[in-house]
Amino acid sequence: MVPVNSTHRNSPDTRLPDALGAGDSSARLQAALAVGTHADPGLLDALVARCAIEPDFFVRDTLTWALTRFPSEITVPRLRAELRSERAQARSQALHTLSKIGDGSAWPAITRSLLRDADDEVARSAWRAAVVLVPAGEQKGLAAELAAQLGRGDGNVQLSLSRALVALGDVIEPALQTGLASADPTVRAHAHATERLLRDPAAGFGPAVGEAKRIVALGPERVEGTAC
Repeated sequence: MVPVNSTHRNSPDTRLPDALGAGDSSARLQAALAVGTHADPGLLDALVARCAIEPDFFVRDTLTWALTRFPSEITVPRLRAELRSERAQARSQALHTLSKIGDGSAWPAITRSLLRDADDEVARSAWRAAVVLVPAGEQKGLAAELAAQLGRGDGNVQLSLSRALVALGDVIEPALQTGLASADPTVRAHAHATERLLRDPAAGFGPAVGEAKRIVALGPERVEGTAC
């Protein structure tokens, strides 16, 4: 295990790149903490490379933290390049880290292909990053792009999409109306659930989906007719 509190605090341990790939997850976690503590530019590539393959969630979270400790002017270009990787985890982790850094210069790299990535984890990370990085005046276009995927995936994926949409605020209303008019009942139910969350952020997504499915099944007129 590589100790974080080294006696040579001003010079990074040359063993750190190897330690990032150690067999023991605790050792990898300590290495990631040490890299973030030193933030030596020479370790940036090793850190990004490890993000693409690290299997442990807590280690990945620490790798992200470590990357936020580097100057954004060197980190953001490296992460943008990673968005073109063929490895889904590399794209997902790069997007996640960009959302944590919050540097608006990364916005042009959040492409339509990433927002619609076939891998759900990549798409979810892209949605979160987009909401954080979208510049003023482009929220409406982003809302339309996100709403075009209403009905996608399982409950967790749909919750992520709804949260991203709701984070954009009332600008999503026109896009939701398109979803509410869809011929696909799954899309309509998801749009209804998202609309409910927009109006009442404290409402749980599960109950919102249940109510939305009831509305879709009965039709809004029949639902209104059963109200007390």
